[in-house]
Amino acid sequence: MNLKPETLARIDEVIPHYPSKRSATLPLLHLIQEDVGYIPQEAIEWVAARLELQPINVYEVVTFYPMFRQKPIGRRHIKVCRTLSCALLGAYRTCEAFEREFGVRRGEVSADGEVTVDFVECLASCGTAPVVMIDDALHEKVDVARAQELSAQIRREAAARS
Repeated sequence: MNLKPETLARIDEVIPHYPSKRSATLPLLHLIQEDVGYIPQEAIEWVAARLELQPINVYEVVTFYPMFRQKPIGRRHIKVCRTLSCALLGAYRTCEAFEREFGVRRGEVSADGEVTVDFVECLASCGTAPVVMIDDALHEKVDVARAQELSAQIRREAAARS
């Protein structure tokens, strides 16, 4: 596994904090995803070896928790809440608007590598539905028009970096 030295040091620090090595699975996966951006198969095998587990034990954790990704995502990650409050107030239309804006389907990376749009479970802001999280920023009451504004902002920011 080709991890940054800081990540390896944090992994070495985390494992002894648990009474059983197996209990360090979640923290290690978080650290790897933070470093690499997703959890590749190689990481599953590496964590299993490091914690003296079978790869299937780590794979089960990766596939159970929706915050773990098994493939790379775009530089910007747009997550649209799809649970009841958001769905009733237009989350499906909002998600479709983001897909149109970036020419991408849910779970895919846009052609320029800039954006991934995902439908996710509850973002814990039901009273301000539909909600969208872009990277770590929560946006409330995001209708189609607001999705178009946010998309334009993302494109402006990408152009400014270029």
